[in-house]
Amino acid sequence: MDTSVNLSRKEQVIRKAAELFREKGYAASSMRDLAQKLGIEAASLYSHIKSKEEILQSLCFDLATEFRKSLEEVEKQKGPASEKLRKGIIGHIQVMAKDLTAAAVFMNEHRHLSQPYLRQFLLLRINYINRFKDIIEEGIQTGEFKENIDKKLAVMTLFSSLNWMPQWYDPHSNIVPQDLGQQLSDMLINGLKRQKH
Repeated sequence: MDTSVNLSRKEQVIRKAAELFREKGYAASSMRDLAQKLGIEAASLYSHIKSKEEILQSLCFDLATEFRKSLEEVEKQKGPASEKLRKGIIGHIQVMAKDLTAAAVFMNEHRHLSQPYLRQFLLLRINYINRFKDIIEEGIQTGEFKENIDKKLAVMTLFSSLNWMPQWYDPHSNIVPQDLGQQLSDMLINGLKRQKH
């Protein structure tokens, strides 16, 4: 399905740039490479975009906003911590699955942001991870999760699994993001849950 028809020229530029950054890496990609990929003159690129960095900022911060919105929806809901954690994981996977190319750039190329953008981005990321940590803490407090859990280890295990998704997930496979989220959250949440005697 070709959705590029509905995209503005700037969005088309950003999408093609994401493909280029994923293939070659941000540092090795030039505006000339991007113009070539789009089949336009390098000079006409600048009428849509100011710089290569502007594209990276757009990719990183737009996706950070998507992740945050997804988690905010989960945090508003009532229910046990395990359910919130499950919905948070599924939400994260669904955001990534929507655009795996942008997600790969977000995960691997954000380090090329210049200051103060890199600092802002890292603060957003820390805040997001800490909110997952808070859900785990809530589960410990209510007795749903084991008392002796290392929350940092738990969230790092969680995000290590989630953030590799652009590398291994095949959007054409039979498993849809929702099911993938269910399976992954089952594995992780079962490890956190206090065993019933």
